Amino acid sequence: MICCLNPDCPNPLNPDGKKLCQTCSTPLVPLLRNRFRVIRVLSDEGGFGRTYLAEDIDKLDENCVIKQLAPKFQGTWAISKAMELFQKEAERLKQLGEHSQIPTLLAYFEQDNYMFLVQQFINGHNLLKELQWKVSYNSADIKEILLSLLPVLKFIHSRGVIHRDIKPQNIIRRESDGRVCLIDFGSSKQLTARVQMKMGTSIGSHGYSPLEQIRDGAAYPASDLFSLGATCFHLLTGTSPFQLWMEHGYSWVKNWRKYLRIAVDRDVALVLDGLLEKDIKHRYQSADEVIKDLTADLEPLPALVMEEIVATPPQPLPTQAPTAPKKYVKLINVFTVIFAIALLGLGEFWYRQYRHLESTISSSINRPNRNPLTNPSLAPPKSPPSWENFSLTKTLPATSESITSFAFSPDGSTIATASDATIRLWNTKTGREISTLNSHSQPVTTLAISPNGQTLVSGSEDRTIKLWNLATGQEIRTLGGHSNSINTVVFSVDGHILADSSRDRTIKLWNLLTREEILTIKGHRKIITSLAIAPNKQILASGSADSTIKLWHMASGKQIRTLKGHLGTVTSLGITPNGKILVSGSNDNTIKLWNLESGKQISTLKGHVRRVNTLAIAPDGKILVSGSDDKTIKLWSLKSGKKIATLRGHEQGIRALNFTQDGKTLISGSRNAMKIWQAVR
Repeated sequence: MICCLNPDCPNPLNPDGKKLCQTCSTPLVPLLRNRFRVIRVLSDEGGFGRTYLAEDIDKLDENCVIKQLAPKFQGTWAISKAMELFQKEAERLKQLGEHSQIPTLLAYFEQDNYMFLVQQFINGHNLLKELQWKVSYNSADIKEILLSLLPVLKFIHSRGVIHRDIKPQNIIRRESDGRVCLIDFGSSKQLTARVQMKMGTSIGSHGYSPLEQIRDGAAYPASDLFSLGATCFHLLTGTSPFQLWMEHGYSWVKNWRKYLRIAVDRDVALVLDGLLEKDIKHRYQSADEVIKDLTADLEPLPALVMEEIVATPPQPLPTQAPTAPKKYVKLINVFTVIFAIALLGLGEFWYRQYRHLESTISSSINRPNRNPLTNPSLAPPKSPPSWENFSLTKTLPATSESITSFAFSPDGSTIATASDATIRLWNTKTGREISTLNSHSQPVTTLAISPNGQTLVSGSEDRTIKLWNLATGQEIRTLGGHSNSINTVVFSVDGHILADSSRDRTIKLWNLLTREEILTIKGHRKIITSLAIAPNKQILASGSADSTIKLWHMASGKQIRTLKGHLGTVTSLGITPNGKILVSGSNDNTIKLWNLESGKQISTLKGHVRRVNTLAIAPDGKILVSGSDDKTIKLWSLKSGKKIATLRGHEQGIRALNFTQDGKTLISGSRNAMKIWQAVR
């Protein structure tokens, strides 16, 4: 398609090969400046022009954003001033684009009596779209957004620029690393510029922009801070500031807390109070002031005690469960003797709890299992043959619904899939649906089947985990406790322990013998996307959208160390059967091998051209299989790190992979198909 560049054309898209626009008869431009192919209109800029999505043919058709200046003001002064500001905007964007969370300026030029400004395209989704996807924001999410964007505001304010239009639509969560980026500086002006007041216009969005900006057309660093506070309010409450402004003017900011749906941490609430002050004199004046208050230690003492237990600095990998360290508290003119005794009592309570949890997990390794739901053999397969290639033997009938999650039974006889809130079980031999499980109230996000093939576990956006009898399809138990949707679930090798992660950035460990929660782990800055449990059940690995992998001692929940090296979200994790190598996949298109004991990176496997979604390790520990959005499955030698083979056949990205216990069969799943591959020598 060719997009017409007439800013007044109501239907600008035209079939390839056309010379004139079929709607307005304007000559069509295949390439702007012989470089940029305009694809479609992104937005209209009122009386200024349009913004387009385009492809940069000099950069292998990489997407970019083109802003067109086509002012409709009356009078030569207004037009010349608009052109002057447009050029200054380009100059500022060239300077601001040095920041990694602001789009880079690619080009600025004039063609066919229009001015064009070309910017980097941020691949991701804006926070309003994220909110519409029913993402629930809590205090930690808001704090993360603030601490990510405040340095950006400090950067632009120090260069004399006010954004003037901060709102969820203008904040993009970048897909490559999950960081938030600030876009659309089309409304930005230098602090000294007064042209807009002379032109009689105000810039900003009602509800998000402060009084001084809407009433007087004046904007300051504190004005952007109000907009950031209104944005956080919208995300936290789901209530639009624009609607409140329409109904109540600015009076809502005094009572913003009454719109809360969940409790907010004290430090975040106090910061929002300061951001949402109607009177600019009483509002935060700089980003530094907000950062200082956000990072100040405002947590009550019990929360600090708990934090010491669930998250500690990296330390050498332990060879056995650590004992609780002795803590001595020196109280000088602050706490009374009574409070000191209470504090020591609380420490003794946590120590007893820690020792109890440690012994619970450790004893479950050797304790006989009399529960009929989980009784797997701990012995690994007896030296299965090493298979180095697979051929496609069966494709299960495509489903009309998009599959979001998969789980495979160890013997390969059953596949569980989730579409929306419905779970379906399939017989791999016949390709027929066995049964349908409906109990979750919201979409199912993750599935797993126990090592003995008897229990199915499902996690959902309804914040619950459900246990199912795989043979009968009957629901066994519901596990709760998270404040947000479940991301992933994984079993220990014996099926006694279940680990899950949630969008609330916590991990919970469950004892499936008693079906009780063991402990909660905290530590990642962003959502946790993948988990793996070492065969000896001593170590838990977690991967996150913060591009890191963290290792945890399972008995205590204490952090061992953080592994860094990926440039994007860690999408998948696996640990070899001997417990020596950790494997990680990422949306940076790479796979990394790590020494689990030392935490050192062994090698990086490259070959996929799009994000790696899933990994599977053969039962003999010699072969690694990876699935990617590039629609391929790749086999790798874990010994040499070399690629062995590439399997093709899926029409969409690979979402799940699993070996059967004998290593002879590989099962793969994409959003619309499931395939079975048989090993060949």
